Amino acid sequence: MSVKVVATGVFDIIHMGHAHFLNAAKEHGNHLTVIVANDATVRKMKGEPILSDERRSEVVSQLKPVDEVVIGRTGDMLDIIVDEIKPDVIALGFDQRLFTTKELEAKLSDRGLEVKVVRLKEMEQDLAGSRKIISKILKIYRKKYNSE
Repeated sequence: MSVKVVATGVFDIIHMGHAHFLNAAKEHGNHLTVIVANDATVRKMKGEPILSDERRSEVVSQLKPVDEVVIGRTGDMLDIIVDEIKPDVIALGFDQRLFTTKELEAKLSDRGLEVKVVRLKEMEQDLAGSRKIISKILKIYRKKYNSE
């Protein structure tokens, strides 16, 4: 029996934290669909993306645990989950705090979809986040070029 898992994210600068997240998500089933946030959503949540949603989707599709990639819709993020994907499991990253697991299960149940929601653990590594990577690049760049 196929167990469909959904994971979501921006995936703007792919790093080990993303690899850890997607591998951990795949452990909850045998088919992993990743919803990559569309550009409008990223702008609203985090600011201008470095790569377009098309490029980010292309990169994510090449990662080993990923079976399918979908670009998210603007508006209610649950629509694509309920209307198209209909997963058995939703894997939330440690930093995805829009809903608690219970709140998300209840919202989906209200829409006729019984889903198990799991929150995955954080990867302990100094560069397991896009912001950390960008900060390190800026620090190195500033140190090198401000001293010249």
